[in-house]
Amino acid sequence: MTNRDLIRAFKLAAQLLELHDENPFKIRAYEGTANALDQLNFQVADVDRTGLPDRTGLSKSAAARVAELLDTGSFDELTRLLAITPPGVVELLNIKGIGPKKIRQLWREAGIESPEQLREAAEQDQISKLKGFGKKTQDLILAALEFTSQSKGKLLFPQAEALAADLQARLREALRTEQVAVAGELRRCLETIETIVLVAATSTPDRGHDALDALEGLAAEPTQCGVYCWRGTTTESGVKVEVHFVTKENFTNQLFLLTGNEEHLTEALPGAMPGQPATLRQVVKKERFYQEEAIYEKAGLQYVVPELREGRGELTLAKEQKIPRLLEDTDLRGSLHNHSNYSDGAHTLRQMAEWLRDHQYQYLGICDHSQAAHYANGLSPERVRQQQQEIDQLNQELAPFRIFKGIECDILSDGALDYTPDVLSSFDFVVASVHSNLRMDERKATERMLRAIENPYCTMLGHPTGRLLLRREGYPLDFKAIIDACAKHGVIIEINANPWRLDLDWRWVRYALDQGVRLSINPDAHHTDGYADMRYGVLMGRKGMLTPDMTFNALSVEEVAAYFAERKANIKPPLEYKKSLFE
Repeated sequence: MTNRDLIRAFKLAAQLLELHDENPFKIRAYEGTANALDQLNFQVADVDRTGLPDRTGLSKSAAARVAELLDTGSFDELTRLLAITPPGVVELLNIKGIGPKKIRQLWREAGIESPEQLREAAEQDQISKLKGFGKKTQDLILAALEFTSQSKGKLLFPQAEALAADLQARLREALRTEQVAVAGELRRCLETIETIVLVAATSTPDRGHDALDALEGLAAEPTQCGVYCWRGTTTESGVKVEVHFVTKENFTNQLFLLTGNEEHLTEALPGAMPGQPATLRQVVKKERFYQEEAIYEKAGLQYVVPELREGRGELTLAKEQKIPRLLEDTDLRGSLHNHSNYSDGAHTLRQMAEWLRDHQYQYLGICDHSQAAHYANGLSPERVRQQQQEIDQLNQELAPFRIFKGIECDILSDGALDYTPDVLSSFDFVVASVHSNLRMDERKATERMLRAIENPYCTMLGHPTGRLLLRREGYPLDFKAIIDACAKHGVIIEINANPWRLDLDWRWVRYALDQGVRLSINPDAHHTDGYADMRYGVLMGRKGMLTPDMTFNALSVEEVAAYFAERKANIKPPLEYKKSLFE
């Protein structure tokens, strides 16, 4: 059981206590346990049970619950709460926008005990008549239910990748072959995965069927299976699984056909002559290949990496040999947009910096939360000065490694930034992000963002849509207007690499590049483990044909320092920014 599993259990217990209107002090205690676990930089499961209070800083009673949870999968209070709560009501706690108090009202007053009953009541206009709800809340509930419904049976890319890797290993052992490969959406690195597709070379597909049928957590769909294809779903997430069994001679052809989407495989080949194959699918159907590069060569095309096989004009570029060298993990020189324990991060500034330095990066951009983010221990101006003094000291000690003074500055409801100009001018760079009032319509949300981009202190736009994949839709924006404004004002856009965000969406990357907007692969790391998320941002960038020269944090420490210094030197604040933004 990971720390994340422990945190989820204690948060659930707190929600259930609130749902049943129990002792508020106990609710806060469970929330405090979850928050304390979230700050740890080691796995609690690895700690001797008797040493939990000392190692974790938890009280003896909280540590005892953690030990019970680790050993049994639950603890007494959570077991009791789940026993007195209908399972459907527990499901309602996952719906964004309605908290435990409103769910208690829906349950007790309206008899609603499942998402399905809630949807039916909302569609019949019954929810709006409950005290404290109204039409607007009812519409928000319907929208949240629809989003939750659409997200069922899907996994985030890292979750699907881990599941696929486990299936690969099991099939390789069962079939005694190394030729088991991922195809489909996962090989194309889509941000969410609905179907995990594997291709396995074997002359004994029955062994593969037996191995998959025996796996706990997988349920076959017999009517969808055949001798050379196993289909089923995972019982926990509902994500679909397909395994195609092929001969060794047909492995490459089938891997290719099962990787590219329909548009990539059926788009007319540029310059195809009469009598020649007109699509990549036809090329593969006519001949057996042993390398995918040879397929594109046969079609007269530059090789197209799997991430790009989406039918979005890549074949035209491949015909003209114009697909550029795409960004790779090793191109990144530093990590920008990270959090320390000054706000809601788990580690000190020194720990965040030394991890990067010890892993051969050149710089850290620290961007703790600004003062409006009370929930995240946002920094007051005085704490900003304190942090910047510590950065100066660390930079002397850690040189040539460098920490850049940044802030994740809240974009307020009117588009203003969350500090006065004198505070903003003290930073090397400012990442401007929206964290509140997420229910604006497209016009207001876009105007808010445009005003922030126009602020001369805005260096970079953080997670532009605020989306949480499979959890919450992003707020509506006119992306073209946002990107055009960033181009006009020289504002960098981040690809937030946290796998729950992956925001800016990769589908807008090429437009941003065409407008000359640089992108930055930012992990939004709150823990040193979070730096690994940069890999997912790189994959999203590659899907949009991001190149090293258009990636801001592929610059050297000297180049980044010069860029920040030049931008600050050219700031001429308009009159409206010479006053406090809170006045």
